[in-house]
Amino acid sequence: MPVRKQQKVAIVGAGRVGTALAYALLIKGPAREITLANRTPERAHAEALDLSHGLSYVSPTRVAGGGYEMCDNADVVVLTAGAAQKEGETRLDLVRKNAEITKKIIPEVLSRTPSPILIVVTNPVDVLTYVALKESGLPASRVIGSGTVLDTARFSYSLSRHFDVDTRNVHAYIVGEHGDSEVPLWSRANIAGVPVDEYGRLRGMDVGPEFRRKMADEVRTAAYHIIERKEATYWGIGLAVTRIIEAILKNQHSVLTVSALVRDYYGISDVCLSLPSVVGQNGIEAEVTAKLADEEVERLRDSASVIQDSLRSIGYLGQEYRRAAASG
Repeated sequence: MPVRKQQKVAIVGAGRVGTALAYALLIKGPAREITLANRTPERAHAEALDLSHGLSYVSPTRVAGGGYEMCDNADVVVLTAGAAQKEGETRLDLVRKNAEITKKIIPEVLSRTPSPILIVVTNPVDVLTYVALKESGLPASRVIGSGTVLDTARFSYSLSRHFDVDTRNVHAYIVGEHGDSEVPLWSRANIAGVPVDEYGRLRGMDVGPEFRRKMADEVRTAAYHIIERKEATYWGIGLAVTRIIEAILKNQHSVLTVSALVRDYYGISDVCLSLPSVVGQNGIEAEVTAKLADEEVERLRDSASVIQDSLRSIGYLGQEYRRAAASG
């Protein structure tokens, strides 16, 4: 597979998430150049210098920090700047503050690199991915939210612990909003190709409704438990976004549950939410359409409604998503 030649990643925001992402990128090595842009350039420069002192122990990479000039000619620009989620605050509570921040950042970025792939990480990520899409004017395939990539990893992790198997052999997706209305796709979940229900029966393990509720709650509330104990989540999302960037820069055509514009998926349109998508050098290469259970379709529609309600609250009304008469 052809790979991008320049492989420059610019990260806007040198806070905990931005620096965790830079660290993960440095360790994993998909980029040849990593830059940090921050409203306080000295902070970004200091973080870059700190990371640079470990360059002897990783693949050759240029690391730099400063202001928006760090975005010059970047292949991928990652937006992590914004107000942090506080204890007791949902991701959607952040919408007004972070929408304004995103709207200010977009023109600064595009004046320095006109056609990057934008990855939005700032929460509420689905809302802000839509804002970034509308404000940038970029093709929908080139504006991606980190979405439920981390939630999907949390789901696989929880199932792997329950069944005592390697998390890499668990294939289970979370779709919809990156937040309280997220939807676990139990109908598609499997372990080494064996449906979870069947695998549980083979092992003599409980996989009934209470088990499903417990697993879903564990994934949905994971961030809140972490924030309660250490104020913020950043290491996991740093690795998750590194995985997205790796798929882009190496043109891996990886299936990831990123947030992107949805067009008539089970009657859902004109909203950004997470679905399994093929990610490569052009961003979203294709959407993976799978038959879902009726309950999953209904919950996905409800999740879309939650996101659109938030978009309406900040004036991004768009087109009402259409509820199909049939579940598909």
